[in-house]
Amino acid sequence: MAGFILRLLIVALGLWLASELVPGIEVTGVGTLLGAALLLGIVNAVVRPVLIILTLPATVFTLGLFLLVINAAMLGLVAWMFDGFTIAGFWPALFGSIVVSVTGWLASYFIGPRGRIEIIVVQRR
Repeated sequence: MAGFILRLLIVALGLWLASELVPGIEVTGVGTLLGAALLLGIVNAVVRPVLIILTLPATVFTLGLFLLVINAAMLGLVAWMFDGFTIAGFWPALFGSIVVSVTGWLASYFIGPRGRIEIIVVQRR
């Protein structure tokens, strides 16, 4: 349970950073931020795998760059479904999805598979 909450907070941090850094993304309140983070997790778990399989030829043809479009679409879907979280268009969604992805990627460096914060220390002898 602690791992789930920690990952939810990381996605919320990514959404907050995206709203601060990318013009065209607006979040109105902490409750909206946490709700959008939860909804983004659900959408990424349910809709995104189906969309990736359906668009596999385009993903292969673009050498994986089409996954950025899919991530932007998932962020746009969350904004469409959730009041208080708005995205002005495709480019803010694309740049916002990059910010959220990089935030999650950086945070996952410190979080183990069980959701605990881990720091690896290498001792040389």
